[in-house]
Amino acid sequence: MKRIVLFFGLMFFGLISSFAQDDLMDIFGEDETIDYTSATFKTTRLALGYSVENPVKNDMIFLISHHFGNINGGAYEFFGLDQATIRLGLEYGITDRLTVGYGRSSYNKTYDGYLKYKVLRQSKGLKKMPVTLNLVAGTSINTLKWENPDQENYFSSRMTYLFQAIVARKFNKNLSLQFMPSLVHKNLVATAKDHNDIFTIGAGGRYKFTKRTSINVEYHYVIPDQIHSYDYTNSLTIGFDIETGGHVFQLFFTNSVPINVTDFLTHTTDKWRNGDIYFGFNISRIFSFGGKKH
Repeated sequence: MKRIVLFFGLMFFGLISSFAQDDLMDIFGEDETIDYTSATFKTTRLALGYSVENPVKNDMIFLISHHFGNINGGAYEFFGLDQATIRLGLEYGITDRLTVGYGRSSYNKTYDGYLKYKVLRQSKGLKKMPVTLNLVAGTSINTLKWENPDQENYFSSRMTYLFQAIVARKFNKNLSLQFMPSLVHKNLVATAKDHNDIFTIGAGGRYKFTKRTSINVEYHYVIPDQIHSYDYTNSLTIGFDIETGGHVFQLFFTNSVPINVTDFLTHTTDKWRNGDIYFGFNISRIFSFGGKKH
């Protein structure tokens, strides 16, 4: 397992060292003959996790994310429709490369915020860049009431941090893939055996089969022997994107209850093989405040 992590790490840093110098030149002046790839994914979410896309400068995205209960609850639970987990979020393009995001989830009454910066952009022409690279740094705050309010509790114990790289390539007009190594740091863990730093490796993609629809798949693998206090599993999500003008609807099935990224990466405990499947959807709406369009 250490060899696998080392391999992916060397590959990731090799990509950065090979292409970052050329892309830094682009920050100071773009050549009009360079053809940048657009619409690698339809929106800023692959399904649960971030995609490599950013809103353009001065655009704001309002995102509603909703999970119902597990389908195997049967007719008594209306096959999961009696329960709900929800997140409301905003994402704003400070520049075409830099995004700031904020959200609130009903799961653990969590608030989250993050910055997302596009370091590399896939392109062809005078400048050839085979991939797009985004870096994400975020934090989340669990605001549930303390289980034992009489003991000394610290606000810092509520904090969790996320550091993620997203490397993506659009192979043709239909197929896009991305790779997502992540580090989640928890200030407080349940037992001494649990790691404060949890590493995951994610992969996903979409295949566009009509002009406005696509199928998306997303999987996140938690490196073993990091979590011991509960029976975690890996997050797998399969869904569809449907574009209707200014809205994008994402319908999916997943084994993850949490919606916030730091939580679904490390707190997924249900298994597809047991029928622990949750139906969910994202609805995103773009509001433009004068930013340029590509």
